[in-house]
Amino acid sequence: MQFYQHQLSNGLNIVAELTPSVHSVAAGFFVRTGARDETDSVSGVSHFLEHMAFKGNDQYSADDVNRIFDEVGARYNASTAEDVTTYYAAVLPEYLTTTMEMLSILMQPSLRQEDFDIEKHVILEEIGMYDDMPSFTAYDNVMATHFSGHPLGQSILGTNESITDLTADQMRTYHKRQYHAANITLTVAGNTDFASVLSLAEQYCGDIPSGICARELPPVEPQQRSEFIVKAGSGHQNVMQMGLAPLASDPLRFAAELLAVIVGDDSGSRMFWDIVYPGHADSAELGYNEYDGAGTWMTYLSCNPEHTSENLQRMQAIFDVVNSDGVTEEELEQARNKVASRIVLRGERPMGRLSSLGGNWLYRGEYSSVTNDLEIVRNIGARQIWSLLQKYPLNVNTTIGVGPLETL
Repeated sequence: MQFYQHQLSNGLNIVAELTPSVHSVAAGFFVRTGARDETDSVSGVSHFLEHMAFKGNDQYSADDVNRIFDEVGARYNASTAEDVTTYYAAVLPEYLTTTMEMLSILMQPSLRQEDFDIEKHVILEEIGMYDDMPSFTAYDNVMATHFSGHPLGQSILGTNESITDLTADQMRTYHKRQYHAANITLTVAGNTDFASVLSLAEQYCGDIPSGICARELPPVEPQQRSEFIVKAGSGHQNVMQMGLAPLASDPLRFAAELLAVIVGDDSGSRMFWDIVYPGHADSAELGYNEYDGAGTWMTYLSCNPEHTSENLQRMQAIFDVVNSDGVTEEELEQARNKVASRIVLRGERPMGRLSSLGGNWLYRGEYSSVTNDLEIVRNIGARQIWSLLQKYPLNVNTTIGVGPLETL
């Protein structure tokens, strides 16, 4: 396994972790753009643009792009988040050239008006579909409320109104502003050689316009807020809560990941044994989410409406004990083993390593091998957990409920 890094003359970053012993290769573009880089008038444009990227360019149609990916047996897709938009594919090594050509097309699509008009209906259908999912409604609203007035409060999908009003010219302007070479990282993992990667990058990415987009990273200062969105026909109450946690560049993020496993993993955690296992709720979880310049604790509760208040009290009681007493060495060891297993199992596949490589370079401009990650996790002890809890205790500022309850 060998790590390589290079920057093309136009500013495109290339990072690669190459392993000749595996049987596949994965490649992806990590674009430092997402919902947080939008304004209200173009809310949802990043996600819409992700869809439009697969419509092709002047040489290849949408049918061509998807057909060629299928012909080489690629496992390919894209995703949009608050911080980043990713386009990726995993293939057999002999098809990397074709795959790189197709992926590069996604970086510079034609954005034709006729494709835009058709895909707008698809996006509106997707918004309608997610509106019917209480957990998604809770997530969208807890983000908007917790990050009110902050770029991270922008919805990934946008709204019916923002997408309906969005024009192809607005999308082209956004693409021209955000898809500069220095705003993009090409990441490769698996069985290939770096000389080939560089040659393909020069051939297919050398004409991406140079430049970079500045991103504001204002502090997050959430207010204590609670809101319940009534869905009278729902048989369950869904509640999401958020509090402040380490940002993506904070070394405490590793301890935060372990603490979330101890307190709110979906099996074997304190919340599982105290709330889910006895049958008080269907789900009771705590997660840690890192963002560029921010981080959150996020809880999720799904239960019978009449049990909502007492379950939230049970969750808070767990938080209070952890904040005052910390965690046990037995819990820490179990969490270290869980996280280490996830790192190794993900790292055994080029597609799994692709995500880690791209995320580390995008957020922190650094490389960390599986071995390095395992060493960091194994060295986290009670002292690091205490440092984390003193700076970022398990407290929630924002509560959003979706279901039949109007209030607690």
